Amino acid sequence: MKIYRFAFALCVFFLSCDKKSKIEKAVEEIPVNIKVERFDKVFFETQPKDLAKIKKEYPFFFPEGNDDSVWLNKMQDPLWRELYTEVQKKYGNFEPVRKEFNKLFQHIEYYFPKTKTPKVITIISEMDYNNKAIYADSLVIVALELYLGKEHKFYQFPNYIKQNFEEKQIMPDVVSSFSSKKIARITDKNFITKMVYYGKQLYLKDLLLPEYSDADKIGYTPEQIKWCEENEGYMWRYFIEREMLYSDDSKLTTRFINTAPFSKFYLEIDNESPGRVGTWIGWQIVRSYMKNNDVSVEQLMQTNAKEIFEKSKYKPKK
Repeated sequence: MKIYRFAFALCVFFLSCDKKSKIEKAVEEIPVNIKVERFDKVFFETQPKDLAKIKKEYPFFFPEGNDDSVWLNKMQDPLWRELYTEVQKKYGNFEPVRKEFNKLFQHIEYYFPKTKTPKVITIISEMDYNNKAIYADSLVIVALELYLGKEHKFYQFPNYIKQNFEEKQIMPDVVSSFSSKKIARITDKNFITKMVYYGKQLYLKDLLLPEYSDADKIGYTPEQIKWCEENEGYMWRYFIEREMLYSDDSKLTTRFINTAPFSKFYLEIDNESPGRVGTWIGWQIVRSYMKNNDVSVEQLMQTNAKEIFEKSKYKPKK
């Protein structure tokens, strides 16, 4: 009996690998050539007398109401120029990142064939870590000052925020922004709806970034992923026993969905837990749903959380 089960499991493994390889082969054949414009270089290497030229070329980076003195001061400010120097040290050669963009948009075109291939523009902005990478139909804007490496001297942020200021986070951040255009908006305010919403976002990363680790997709360390896997059953029981799933309590979002140094069970395990464990559980629910239901990715994006949860057959590991 054991031999039979092993053989069956082996067949399932090879069949799934074969299916995956067929998808990846099809993806590789999709012609994509991402173009990158280094606005950060253009801006800081332009002479002040030529400011009008770049304002004409990139009007969306120069909102009305700001006097030219604002931009001229930024061009010549020693701190801004030092930041530009640091970005150039890291991204003087942007070709490896451009190739990653190529792979990403090959996958996007495979799963979402009506999507336009955008142009990528790199900038140096105000260190707004909530908007590190923005997908906007025909453009992807990447703020390179937020991908210099978590130990960079310029970062005066808590560890749980700056741990994702790494080059490897550029593509996951782009997918997060892209997903907001594809996933149906949240209409219910309950906890399960929010978990599944972000679970869909992470499932998209499974499809669009297949070579990335789970840790990179969600922005955890490998140790944090391990903690979630080891405590999955406990977390689920905690949510069920306290009847949290269909609760509209907004504090649950703060405790288990929003970026934070740790999740708030109000127990001793809090300091060991990563933040956003609700999104991690939502990810496992969506994975289970897609495993147990024959639906397209487009259908998944529009299906409501209650239906996904009820049809997922989700059963956490003990």
